[in-house]
Amino acid sequence: MRGAGILARLGRAGDEGRAILPASDDLEPGRRPMRRVEHRPAVRKSMMPDSPTVFVVDDDPAVRRAVELLLRSAGMMVETFRTADEFLAVYEPARAGCLVLDVDMPGMTGPDLQDKLLSQGLSIPIVMITGHGDVPLAVGAVRKGAVDFLLKPFDDEVLVERVRQAIDLDVRQRRKAAHEAALRTRLDRLTPREREVLDLLIAGKGNKEIALQLGLSRKTIDIHRSHVMMKLGVDSLLDVAKMGYIPASGKEL
Repeated sequence: MRGAGILARLGRAGDEGRAILPASDDLEPGRRPMRRVEHRPAVRKSMMPDSPTVFVVDDDPAVRRAVELLLRSAGMMVETFRTADEFLAVYEPARAGCLVLDVDMPGMTGPDLQDKLLSQGLSIPIVMITGHGDVPLAVGAVRKGAVDFLLKPFDDEVLVERVRQAIDLDVRQRRKAAHEAALRTRLDRLTPREREVLDLLIAGKGNKEIALQLGLSRKTIDIHRSHVMMKLGVDSLLDVAKMGYIPASGKEL
């Protein structure tokens, strides 16, 4: 049933929009009913430790299980949690992945968790899901960085695609952060004078002009320039520019 809404496949919705498991006679011929068991979060040792993980946080066990099965069938590593607090208790920012987050949960809500993560400087990509349409809430979540805001019952393929987009975003964010951290480490090797010379070089000034501005000999500037290139591990100013370095007069990393 490709493309069918995942909650629709679970069966009838409860009185408050919560999905319930289907009765045995509601299932398609040959399909086994889902067992009514609580899924507990666990690290899958069969997966590579660096594999991105999709963290699913939803207080409805039927939704958690269905989303988990769907994403696993798409080849993803999944861990599920009943509450935001359960997720926060075990989440390690170093782990790559994304968050599929229900909006309306007891205690800390989905938007509350999003705000808490942002306040801690954690930018894990989030796909929000909800059983109730709320345009202002959706706009607010997206403005704060959510990849999308999906209304239950949503299309299986749409959820899988949004999760893949969220994982791709996480990969890009981590690469950028690693690049910036490496650049900061290299820049920290420079002396204040070398940093000053570098800023003037990036600003387009030549060695002679820099020497005059700083009251130093041209030979001294040549030495500083050589040290800068060596410590940054580059061969030219073009390589420095490609690293994304911005002079102190501009916006620093």
